[in-house]
Amino acid sequence: MTTITETQALSGTTTVKETGQARKILSKFGPTAFALLVLLAFLMPLGYAISTSLKTDSQISSTGSPAIIPSSEKTFTYEGETYDVYKVPTEDGGVQEWALVKKGREQSSFVDPANPEAGLIEWEGRWRTLEPVWEIDIQWSNYPEAWVSIDFLKLLGNTLFYGVLSTIGAVGSSTLVAYGFARFDFPFKNILFGLVMATIILPGAVTLIPRYAFFNYIGWIGTWYPLIVPVYFANAYNVFLLRQFFLGIPRDLDEAATIDGAGPFRTFWSVILPNAKPALTAVILFHFFFAWNDFLEPLIYLAGHPDKFPITVGLTGFNNLYTQQTNLIMAVSIISLVIPLVIFFFAQRIFLEGIAIGGAGVDK
Repeated sequence: MTTITETQALSGTTTVKETGQARKILSKFGPTAFALLVLLAFLMPLGYAISTSLKTDSQISSTGSPAIIPSSEKTFTYEGETYDVYKVPTEDGGVQEWALVKKGREQSSFVDPANPEAGLIEWEGRWRTLEPVWEIDIQWSNYPEAWVSIDFLKLLGNTLFYGVLSTIGAVGSSTLVAYGFARFDFPFKNILFGLVMATIILPGAVTLIPRYAFFNYIGWIGTWYPLIVPVYFANAYNVFLLRQFFLGIPRDLDEAATIDGAGPFRTFWSVILPNAKPALTAVILFHFFFAWNDFLEPLIYLAGHPDKFPITVGLTGFNNLYTQQTNLIMAVSIISLVIPLVIFFFAQRIFLEGIAIGGAGVDK
């Protein structure tokens, strides 16, 4: 027969309580910690790009410098000459930062930057075993140099021209098509909507050659027309998102507008659009970011016309010319990220709301 003492019982109860508390803490903070780790993993390339963009070529190629913070070897000027500063162990067991003035195999001469008037300090040992002192040395000048080298204003103007015009066409046409599918009944409506949705799964590479041959035949190669005109005929994904949102807008509003004498277009303008701002914002941002990051089609249709290149194509040419200057390449890449990040930062609430509500519509 086993007898459990009071101390053993209390110990077991304490262990159970501690285990329960640990589980509560893990369940509460575990998902957050995991999400932070995933976020850190995704941000690591961006952090590397920012760090590299603020370094010199020597800082990037140096194996002893800190990996993240742009740093250079610390130096000190003594009697008109510049010398490297090292971490030197002293007889009292400490470490001093001294400038190496005269190199020797077993004995070298140093000077203390904090007290250069004291003269040279003789140190016995091999100076090659000493660790150099690094100091933060951020190269902000990389950004102005990259800006001028790539003629960023020209690329930015081309990209905004392409992005704004194509976004106006894509959003305007998709809104009208989505309004038709959401509010009107006509023959073969479901079949036509299915055909529109089927174009989503059609890879762009399949139609690339026929489209290029057609645009070449009508003389549009080397112009903006192949990039801008086709988007004025709606986009299936935009149509789907907007249609789902429009279906969530009560039809009572349409009927009230009709009673007041509004026709279909007046109802569309005064009732549907004001209530669809989140979805419209999401579609606008989707297409603008697509145009901002579009590379393949501008590269194909604008080949041989560098004066029309957007940022993506211009960056590729810049990379080819400055393959050995990683810092400038990263600086240009960071500059090109600024505008999309700023736009998304200020519009993220409406953007996410449009995605959430737009996908929740129910066909009626």
